[in-house]
Amino acid sequence: MPTWGEILTELQDPANRLPNGAPDFDGVRRKYLGRLFALTQRPTIVYYTDWFGKGGPAASITLEDMQGLMEVCKDLPGPNLDIVLHSPGGSPEAAASLVRYLRTKFSHIRVFVPLAAMSAATMWALAGDVIVMGKHSQLGPIDPQMVSGAWTAQARAILRQFEQAKEECRDPTLLGAWMPILQQYGPALIQQCEAAEALAVRLVREWLEQWTLSGAPDAATRAETTAAFFADYEIHQSHSLGIDREQARAHGVRVDDLEADQTLQDAVLSVHHATMHTIQGPAIKIVENHLGRTFAKVTQQLVVQMPMMGPAVPFGTLPPGLPGFGAPGRPGPSPPVPGQA
Repeated sequence: MPTWGEILTELQDPANRLPNGAPDFDGVRRKYLGRLFALTQRPTIVYYTDWFGKGGPAASITLEDMQGLMEVCKDLPGPNLDIVLHSPGGSPEAAASLVRYLRTKFSHIRVFVPLAAMSAATMWALAGDVIVMGKHSQLGPIDPQMVSGAWTAQARAILRQFEQAKEECRDPTLLGAWMPILQQYGPALIQQCEAAEALAVRLVREWLEQWTLSGAPDAATRAETTAAFFADYEIHQSHSLGIDREQARAHGVRVDDLEADQTLQDAVLSVHHATMHTIQGPAIKIVENHLGRTFAKVTQQLVVQMPMMGPAVPFGTLPPGLPGFGAPGRPGPSPPVPGQA
């Protein structure tokens, strides 16, 4: 298996350079993705986002990703599918739409988590028939996050804070301290927090019962218990806390060890390393299949030429029309386009 550093060396080889001199990220990545398919003989999709680097909303799971899945699922035969998943999460509602779509096309889905699939990406992984994780891999809690203006908070933390406020505000002397906090609560925020928690648990419970635990005599009870564990704010305390494969297994998830098959491990991690190199370039999100069909979201750097400074003049005596200074360009996501990542 080429390591991260060995694939970097491969990308720097003149033989893996494009005519403009840039590394051929796509060629190297697709080579290893093709090798993974040749080994498993299962149609394969990668879904990767650069949430360690560029991050932001463009790296999140959104309904826009449906366009990517439609692109890469074209020409893929069923009934099996492998997904190599690396994502910080995003919208649970969008994840639910993606799961529903994939399940109309594939009856057996295996999800590889070479490094991390968190939050709504954990929910997506739990909709698979089996998850494959390494010793270093992690899932994450699925308790929802509420975003309002400049702040983001866990739904359960808001609910606990509100209960604390109701108790402490019985003392009129404490009301002044609470008012700036309570004034940030939008209409129906408490009800939205409760509904968001219930939605996450319901979706995962239904998916586990329908697929991972299908046929088990106690599937409904086990699915309820597993979903509750992943959503439990009191247990995890942090939305970013990783859940390793042993914890996942202990709470009812079917997890296979990536290391159990050394050849498969090498093939999956080669795809992982090559894709991680790609998203450290201009790509912020890649959805791709083993046939090379690609949907990518990239960032663009806007360059603004800085005018030359004129001769120094005393303050207040600038002549009319003296050029000023332009603002440096800011990177931003371009519209998602299929093709070269």
